[in-house]
Amino acid sequence: MNIFAQMKREFAAFFYSPIAYVLLTAAAVLNGVVFLLIIDFLSDPRAPHGAAMQMLFGGTIFFWIIVIVLTPLITMRSLAEERHSGTLETLLTAPIGDVQVVLAKYLAAVGFYAILWIPTLAYPLLLSFYSELDLGPILSGYLGTLGVGMMFAAVGLLGSSLTRNQIIAALISFGVIMVMFVIGIFDFLGGETSPDSVLHYVNLWTHMEDFGRGIVDTRHLVYYASVSVFSLFATVQIVQLRRWRG
Repeated sequence: MNIFAQMKREFAAFFYSPIAYVLLTAAAVLNGVVFLLIIDFLSDPRAPHGAAMQMLFGGTIFFWIIVIVLTPLITMRSLAEERHSGTLETLLTAPIGDVQVVLAKYLAAVGFYAILWIPTLAYPLLLSFYSELDLGPILSGYLGTLGVGMMFAAVGLLGSSLTRNQIIAALISFGVIMVMFVIGIFDFLGGETSPDSVLHYVNLWTHMEDFGRGIVDTRHLVYYASVSVFSLFATVQIVQLRRWRG
């Protein structure tokens, strides 16, 4: 079994659970409502100048609610359910390495996360009928959304490896992600800080503001990649520890 076959199996498994359809519906409805509210807000002549897609990508708290709440729910069953049902041991005896198992589950979770955002592709198309679009900020907004999601998915997978209970796994992941989110807010509370400060570097709000404006700062992407690699590495170590313990 190779990693792509395992990833395909993991991805298909999402749709065997009703939770997947609840998450897809919740994301579509919440994004749709937020988009309508943004359009209504920007239609007011007294409203400040702004772009709808820029506000959608991190410009409101609703974006973060979708990312922070739904991502742990996507990853909570990845390893916790395998341990609970006793199938993890069977999977680890299959002709596939621990790294491949973790990567397959991670990529499947990222793939499902990306699907959550597919309905939003209709928004730029709709806006193009009424105004000329700047594709740069829109594409960078999707890049930032994917980057943040990939980082949170890696953290969520690590949380799922720590327990056999899906709810506890989701709560652990949610707690860690909230800490990562709240730390950045101290960047605002501390007044004007240097762009090179640690708080500014980990401030997810400013990251998405940059992506929403069409600015692709590689430091943001390096931060997402660093956290993702560390979380996946830790997950592999935990899976290997489970194997040795039998």
